[in-house]
Amino acid sequence: MVKQPTGETLKMLFSSAIRADLLALLLNSPEERFYVREIATLIRKNPSGVKRELDNLEKMGIVSGQKVANLKYFQANKLSPLFSELKNLIAKSLGLPGALKTVVRMSGAKAAFLYGPYAEGEDVGTVDLFIVGATSNNIGASLKLLEEEFGKKIHYTMLDEAEYKAKKEKADADLEKLMLGKRITLLGRL
Repeated sequence: MVKQPTGETLKMLFSSAIRADLLALLLNSPEERFYVREIATLIRKNPSGVKRELDNLEKMGIVSGQKVANLKYFQANKLSPLFSELKNLIAKSLGLPGALKTVVRMSGAKAAFLYGPYAEGEDVGTVDLFIVGATSNNIGASLKLLEEEFGKKIHYTMLDEAEYKAKKEKADADLEKLMLGKRITLLGRL
């Protein structure tokens, strides 16, 4: 039996958890540009380690950096001959939940989880995603890319934190039903 690659396999392969997290972030959102501290916050790693790995990846031509004023922005180098291969490797090793986790983390969400038939282990064409507190308004575009990549429709519900708290306090029947069902937590706690 052939062992399926996992996120841990990816970290071992790249010998650095920071590098694996950087690649997952940048390759899953190739149109986005990030500065070092922003990346460090998103992947929850030390900025100096992030900067060192970004410099290494830039030397390899996997990411490109562009200085704007006194900030240097980094993004995946789509012209790199390794771009599509690394993107596929990341997708295979993280799977859909890992890719979704990267997207919701980038959106600034406080919490997110999968629910419904997919979370119950069924092989279905639609994935249900619940997000609380996302601040990014381009999450739809990122999810659309993942739909194409994984061949699954992603249906998402997004609430801001105040709206979520109000529904919880009012014991909203739909929210309670959702919270009692099987879930795959991607980010945070509710």
